[in-house]
Amino acid sequence: MDQRKTTRPVVAVIGGGQLARMMQESAIALGVDLRALVESRDGATGQVTVNSIEGTPSDDALVDALVDGADVLTFEHEHIPQSLLTRLAPHIPIEPSAASLLFAQNKLAMRQRLTELGIPCPQWARVTSVDDVRAFGDRVGWPIIVKTPTGGYDGHGVRVVDDASDVAQWLSERSELLAEEKVPFTSEVAALLARSPSGEIRSWPVATTEQVDGVCSVVTAPASGMSDQVVNSAQDIGERIARELGVTGVLAVEMFVVGQGDNQHVLVNELAMRPHNTGHWTIDGAVTSQFEQHLRAVLDLPLGDTAALRPGASTVMVNLLGSSLPDPARALPAALAAGGPRARIHLYGKEVRPGRKLGHVTVIDEDAAAARAAAQRAVACLRGE
Repeated sequence: MDQRKTTRPVVAVIGGGQLARMMQESAIALGVDLRALVESRDGATGQVTVNSIEGTPSDDALVDALVDGADVLTFEHEHIPQSLLTRLAPHIPIEPSAASLLFAQNKLAMRQRLTELGIPCPQWARVTSVDDVRAFGDRVGWPIIVKTPTGGYDGHGVRVVDDASDVAQWLSERSELLAEEKVPFTSEVAALLARSPSGEIRSWPVATTEQVDGVCSVVTAPASGMSDQVVNSAQDIGERIARELGVTGVLAVEMFVVGQGDNQHVLVNELAMRPHNTGHWTIDGAVTSQFEQHLRAVLDLPLGDTAALRPGASTVMVNLLGSSLPDPARALPAALAAGGPRARIHLYGKEVRPGRKLGHVTVIDEDAAAARAAAQRAVACLRGE
């Protein structure tokens, strides 16, 4: 007898950071068993997930134990070897699939496929030599952006380049890089949606995002200062990418907003096929959070309502990036007082390091500026200011 049919659903997840930690909260409410492969038992997820295995995806025996008897395998980061996914695919549903996940793992593959689909992106090129970089920069204008195709996140693996010689060392270490035009964007937005294996799609309101040193700092939902045309275009692009690439689970599409007035439009910057920092606002601000929705989607359950809990209000999420305190939780009295009764604090239980994502604060208010100020006051206390 197949034990999976007689017990509660089991979702196996690779990754032990804050995203799997927040999946655990939703799994508890749904009665789903979350089984996580974590880097450390005292990490963000290991602290709160009873059914966790310590190790890395490179250990075949541990991965086999992780998926044994599970209903589905999913991820909280993209750094999963394609060879592992190929080996597991005959034995367990993988959501998103290896074929889809490739486009979140490899920026060159993503740019190539989106361009083939006619989805608007910055001008780009695959470069394998300093001469290639120089030719591209001369064509689109300096400076340019150069990225490693794989492995980069939160600003890592990205450089602003003024001269082709700036990436000579990088090219000596890698066979190819991605070169992109430096887009003169006026703001950034994120389209967040979920798609189930059955093809059901639900999108949350498009959000405005702000970055500091390449790391998400502030998210405002719904997007502020955007025309209906831009918001609708961003949502349509996100849903089209999900369908065309066969994405399952949560998909975040980060985009640049370029131009003014009637000429304003979006260009796709990055893809993430998992719950994403730009969607943390949904925990407190939407009927269904991105973490519950991801579990529903990968299990092919009916998807939940993505509407804002308070129509007409703004939900502002501010990240806690680093702290001078040994543990930000020690500042909870001050932070809760500074943020006011509407502030919702989420701490990830992570070891403090400069610039590290340690938590976030969300505030909902009819006045977006007031919500932002309250969240920022609470974050300042958590930083030890």
